[in-house]
Amino acid sequence: MTQGSTYANLYVPLGPVTLVEMPDYPCLIPPNVCVQEGVYTFTVNLPQSVESYHISYQRCCRNETINNIIAPDETGATYSIEITPDAQSSCNNSPTFNSFPPIVICAGQPLEYDHSATDPEGDLLLYKFCSPLDGGGNLLDNANYQTCAGAAPNPACPPPYDDVFFNAPAFTPLAPMGGNPVISIDPLTGIITGTPELIGQYVVGVCVEEYRNGQLISTVFRDFQFNVASCDPLVVADIEEDEIISDQEFLINSCGETTINFVNQSYQQTYIDEWEWEFDVGGSSVNSTQWSPTINFPGIGEYNGTLMLNPGTECGDTAFIRVNIFPAIEADFTFDYDTCVAGPVTFTDLSTTGSCCLTGWNWEFGDGDYSHAQNPSHVYTDPGDIPVRLTVRDTNQCEDLIIKNIPYYPAPALIVIAPNSFFGCEPADIFFDNLSFPIDTTYDIEWNFGDGSTGDEISPWHTYTVPGIFTVDVTITSPIGCTISETFPDLIQVEPSPDAGFSFFPEEISILEPEVSFSDESMGAAGIYWTFGDGGFSSIWNPTHTYQDTGMVAVTQVVTHASGCQDTLIQYLDIKPEVRYFLPNAFTPNNDSVNEEYRGVGILEGATNFQFSIWNRWGELVFETNDPFQGWNGTKFNTGKPAPAGVYIVMASFKGPRGQQYEYKGFATLIR
Repeated sequence: MTQGSTYANLYVPLGPVTLVEMPDYPCLIPPNVCVQEGVYTFTVNLPQSVESYHISYQRCCRNETINNIIAPDETGATYSIEITPDAQSSCNNSPTFNSFPPIVICAGQPLEYDHSATDPEGDLLLYKFCSPLDGGGNLLDNANYQTCAGAAPNPACPPPYDDVFFNAPAFTPLAPMGGNPVISIDPLTGIITGTPELIGQYVVGVCVEEYRNGQLISTVFRDFQFNVASCDPLVVADIEEDEIISDQEFLINSCGETTINFVNQSYQQTYIDEWEWEFDVGGSSVNSTQWSPTINFPGIGEYNGTLMLNPGTECGDTAFIRVNIFPAIEADFTFDYDTCVAGPVTFTDLSTTGSCCLTGWNWEFGDGDYSHAQNPSHVYTDPGDIPVRLTVRDTNQCEDLIIKNIPYYPAPALIVIAPNSFFGCEPADIFFDNLSFPIDTTYDIEWNFGDGSTGDEISPWHTYTVPGIFTVDVTITSPIGCTISETFPDLIQVEPSPDAGFSFFPEEISILEPEVSFSDESMGAAGIYWTFGDGGFSSIWNPTHTYQDTGMVAVTQVVTHASGCQDTLIQYLDIKPEVRYFLPNAFTPNNDSVNEEYRGVGILEGATNFQFSIWNRWGELVFETNDPFQGWNGTKFNTGKPAPAGVYIVMASFKGPRGQQYEYKGFATLIR
């Protein structure tokens, strides 16, 4: 510090770093938390002053997971001590804390932490909760990083320092960990006590005031973080129970059975050295040291007992057990039904109980349906050996279950069939949906479709090939020989259908001669309708039609009988493209505008890969082109010297519209 200055920055190297030990919870397993303590030690000579010295260190920000302050990830910390003029004049030493705060506190467990300090001069020390101090800010840019609003103020900003903002009213400086009752600190001993209930992370501030001769001469402040976590106990007494009455109190109910097999589910077995069961039976004690014992009780009644783990040691636990032995309950029932004709099954409850009375019935009929009546009836739609379950309950909530199989194979009470149509045109495909019940594949089904045909499927398809009105007979026989028959008179009506048919001329159709004549050859038709596959149509018996384009077309004839039944015939016609090409035998390129050019002529629509060439008698190429409309003008390649009169060889080739190859060769006489 220089003369006249108000502050000085000190660089202090980090001293020894030690791992803070976990608190000693002899009978609990706290979560694994790692905390290190670093100590900074320095010496500075300060001249005595009539003003206080403040030694401060500021950083931002705190852990974002802290629960009890507002915006912890934007809230910094100030660690500061004030050396007053009185402390300077008396060369007073500050008190030092005796221990590091516990890094983990177990929720729901009593806390007793000695937060006391020791003063070298033996001055009076008083303890209280106070607010931790804010410091710095969350600005990280170069211009503001070391300002009072930055993450690392340099130099530390001068006092007074702001308190952090608590999440009031749940948390305050005097109740930093919330809860009810709150934790407290003894003002004389510095011992913090209470039972933290809320899991989380909490910033806590403790102030130690130093008094000498009744005067406050210094205050030491500690700002630390308490971590309240869920801790697993080393030993927990637990059993298989019917109900948990309260913490470590278990209920077991037995209905009619006086011998109870207890199942020990206690943990952690590594830390369980001894266990003992004890029950009060008529004033006498019944004990067992088996892990899962079997206890015989004398009869109906209520019995209390305990399971003790590691009895007489610090790390033990006890389960309190209540055993209720109630009178026996027994489920039973009978059933009645017509075994040969399908109908309801009547169930009669025969269950008994030694208690007051039965209070509940749960019937499961084996087909997904159920009832809570005492004596229900039920209609089954499917046959089979059907398992029926009855569970009964009495006033003691005792339950019993019985299962009985019902051999249910009656014939249906009524045969019900639903054809997909009652009318059809020959040939008529009719589906008969058999809605009779109960039936399945174990039943014999006999169908007589009325046209001499029979069937044995449950729900068959049948094709009527001749017109008429047909009566259908159905007989159903169950696996135990029960039979029902039904006749459905005049059920299906099949009308006659026409037979479509036609021919066309010519059979080979060219786009150059695209007119086609159609001749009706149908039978039994009263009306006719044509579609020609290119958007054209007609309703005359023997139409003609002219096609405008090549390709395959589908010609459809629909004929209608006087009954309204129809028949359809589709035939495919190929309208073929036509290619024609001709090579002339002479031309006269003498500039008289008559026959000046030599080229082939014809119909080449749809042709590809055209090649045309002319050669002289010595085998010299004098002209070639890929354009069918370009001709030879009698000069070499249409630009050179005039060729002499004479005979020339002409060659032409191309592919037709459907890929066929065409080759032409001829002779052309050049006349001048």
